Amino acid sequence: MATTNSSIKLGIIGGGVMAEAIASCLLEQKIYLPQEILVSEPQSKRQEYWQQQYGVQVTSDNSTVLESEAVLLAVKPQILSKVIAALDLANHQGNSPLIISILAGVTLESLASAFPGFPVIRVMPNTPATVGAAMSAISLGENVSAEQAQIAKNIFAAVGEVVSIPESLMDGVTGLSGSGPAYVALMVEAMADGGVAVGLPRAIAQKLAIQTVLGTAKLLQEKQLHPAQLKDQVTSPGGTTIAGVTALEKGGFRFATIEAVKSAYLRSQELGK
Repeated sequence: MATTNSSIKLGIIGGGVMAEAIASCLLEQKIYLPQEILVSEPQSKRQEYWQQQYGVQVTSDNSTVLESEAVLLAVKPQILSKVIAALDLANHQGNSPLIISILAGVTLESLASAFPGFPVIRVMPNTPATVGAAMSAISLGENVSAEQAQIAKNIFAAVGEVVSIPESLMDGVTGLSGSGPAYVALMVEAMADGGVAVGLPRAIAQKLAIQTVLGTAKLLQEKQLHPAQLKDQVTSPGGTTIAGVTALEKGGFRFATIEAVKSAYLRSQELGK
């Protein structure tokens, strides 16, 4: 097992899927070198995987991760108190690393209370981080320097797009981009089912649906089109598209989507209390 040294720049507590998604992109883009990352992970098999797959340093002692410049908290929210209890925070007062949390529902106030005197940042990424296409929202706590804020932005820019927001908007982010991949997956599934209903083979229908969503999103992004503008461009008078759009409007598609975001937002507020 590797040990810490002064070259460690990023410590990660929790070696799960999201942590791996972030670290792999950071390494691939050479934002960090393998020897500059230390992953604290309790499972020996997972430690071996990290070492063999990425060549990073590993440990089972969370306290050693605090020797790094920045620490990414990537554990389940319900075990955070247990993780903090095992950390030797007192010995790092005055030389505190930046704490970056991706724990859903854990507020900046809670983080500041758990890590007194430490600069803390809260981030809400989403699951497309696993393919380098995340949407991450960042909220800064008190005592975070401009340099530290940039460190966090650089980390999450490696896995997709980043926006900075006040924490008061974080529940809205959760309802939209945090939960949004599920909404899009449901839409893709429904589109594919529609294709099957009109005679397309399942595999072809799914491929058509996925690529249509992917291509449309890319077109909107790269051409900086308003969604309504693109809709109007492909909707000709008396054509097939307006017939489909009419059916969606009749079924309350837009209303249901808006309500989905609002419901997830409200649930996020409940969980954060």
